[in-house]
Amino acid sequence: MLVHEVDSTQAPSSDAAAALSDRDREILAFEKQWWKYAGSKEQAVRELFDLSATRYYQVLNALIDTPEALAHDPMLVKRLRRMRSTRQRARSSRRLDGTRG
Repeated sequence: MLVHEVDSTQAPSSDAAAALSDRDREILAFEKQWWKYAGSKEQAVRELFDLSATRYYQVLNALIDTPEALAHDPMLVKRLRRMRSTRQRARSSRRLDGTRG
């Protein structure tokens, strides 16, 4: 089952969103509801996208920085960006404190 079949309620909101590839739209749909899949997220990523977890997150991070992704699903992309920023700040503060984590 493809991810975009599961979440077909979110239609692209502009021409910019239509410029996303099928895989990009499937990744965004997966991020919106990955907890619905049996097993771990990493296992679902490997099965659906044939990517390692590391490569998946590299692709996802590049994707959420694009205006096309923001136009396609603004709430999701803003949430993912916010989560990423929170993790980056936490890592930076641990480094400044001299702790590792």
